[in-house]
Parts: sequence; C-alpha cells; structure tokens
Amino acid sequence: MSSEIIADEEYDASGLLCPLPVLKARKRLQSMASGQVLVLIATDPAAVVDVPHFCAEAGHDLIAQTDHEAGQRYFIRKG
Repeated sequence: MSSEIIADEEYDASGLLCPLPVLKARKRLQSMASGQVLVLIATDPAAVVDVPHFCAEAGHDLIAQTDHEAGQRYFIRKG
C-alpha cells in the first residue's frame, strides 16, 4: 500500500530519540497544506507508540506504517 502513496515531503529522523521525531514531524507538518502527506522515517523504538498517538491527538491521519531499515516509515496525511 505505501508504495502507492505519493508523499509531498519526507523527513528522516533516524537516530533521533523521543520526543524529537514527533516534534520534527509536527514542525514540518505546520508548513504543509491540509491533505498533504509527510513521510517520517524514525529509528527510535518509542516512535511506534508516539507517532500514532501524535496523529490522533493532532488530527492527522496515519495512513500507513512500514518497516524501514532499522526503524519505521510513517505516512502522515495532514488534517
């Protein structure tokens, strides 16, 4: 599914620890238009919990989550 998703922007937060991946995603999403998709790459194990929670609280849609090297790739549609 994620291979079909067209991302408008990508942010590589590899190596950053909680809460930095979510904070960087929030900052990037602020400059994007509603409906655009951000791909966040994170290697922090806590991101598996933090990113879905952030999306739910901030009104964004987590449309896909896939494995990526040592971490995960999150596809977030701005709400």
